[in-house]
Amino acid sequence: MKITVVGGGPGGLYFAILMKRQDPSHEITVYERNPAGSTYGWGVTYWAGLLDKLRAGDPESAEAIAAASVTWTDGTAIVRDRHTTHHGDAGFGIGRRRMLALLADRARELGVRVAHEHAIDGPGAPELAEADLVVAADGVHSALREAHAGHFGAESTGGRNRYVWLGTTKVFDSFSFAFKETAHGWIWAYAYGFSGERSTCVVECAPETWTGLGLDRMSEADTLRLLEKLFADLLDGEELIGRAQEDGDPAAPAQWLTFRTLTSRVWHRGHTVLLGDAAHTTHYSIGAGTTLALEDALVLAAALRRRGPDGFGSLDRALTAYGRRRRAEIVPAQSAARLSAQWYENLPRYMRLEPDRMFALLGQRHSPLLPYVPPQLYYRLDRAADQLESLRRLKRWLGPRLARAVHRV
Repeated sequence: MKITVVGGGPGGLYFAILMKRQDPSHEITVYERNPAGSTYGWGVTYWAGLLDKLRAGDPESAEAIAAASVTWTDGTAIVRDRHTTHHGDAGFGIGRRRMLALLADRARELGVRVAHEHAIDGPGAPELAEADLVVAADGVHSALREAHAGHFGAESTGGRNRYVWLGTTKVFDSFSFAFKETAHGWIWAYAYGFSGERSTCVVECAPETWTGLGLDRMSEADTLRLLEKLFADLLDGEELIGRAQEDGDPAAPAQWLTFRTLTSRVWHRGHTVLLGDAAHTTHYSIGAGTTLALEDALVLAAALRRRGPDGFGSLDRALTAYGRRRRAEIVPAQSAARLSAQWYENLPRYMRLEPDRMFALLGQRHSPLLPYVPPQLYYRLDRAADQLESLRRLKRWLGPRLARAVHRV
């Protein structure tokens, strides 16, 4: 097959690796609009289960990613000025730039052509003309998807809160949170390490807090200085780093965003198929975006490996099977992400609790019951449910039913 991948993110590169491993005779090109080494997002997170899947798909790149990652098991939170810690499962962080470089090197090693600074702006691009398969891995604003928006049935829903994605020279050894109350409302940060030198720090707040603090009018340099003061105990005096700083223009405005949740009713059209953020997004607070894109690549490659010999018909069946399976598989992640985003949008509801209780409910934010039960009562019921099997069964029974009811609304 002649395969063209549009978008050189983790999902697109990993799919190219998998297909080249399946059949070295495949002619595969990955087109990425940005220069090599130019990316956003600082670090990405994933959990141990992903590594097992990657090792099954391509042991070499999996081991390279594992070796370049940092890990943590604890979660820590600063609520106002009080600290609390919870122990949990192992999590991993890796620099996005580092991950892309490792995957691109592995793809080239296998014979994939990776072309940076090469934009594909629509389905009429000459680079796509002779491809047997076109993989649209070009992100949430996918030009290939938007050219046939009606067919793919993409729907995008905007979140309420504002957030900014930053780096910091503080190296965190746990997944850390800080919640600060200001005269204009709460503002909070999520922070995690991704190397021995830097960490990611995402800052979020309600729109009223954003405007009340003047963050809507500040340059990035002034924004960083204010946030460094607000989160001084989290950062231990280390500095925050913004995208404009990296680009050499600290007078530019900070890149505050609102998150857009994307779903697509159909994932392929003819020989073009969606992958990763081009097909779906999940709120960053559950840290699943990169994992879901890599899992898309694994399932798509497996579907193509099983296709029959009868040309386009078998390709269509494989792409249909891939889309059907992945749409079903990502429902739990989409539900968890929606509930997580809502938890943060209703943060003041939980901030009257003691810090350890608030942090415990932060870990329960994916529960569809939590928005409908007073926080103190939910905390007590959840602690009791850990000891009473009947309550655990009731919680498991009620949760999915309430989630479906909320989804229908």
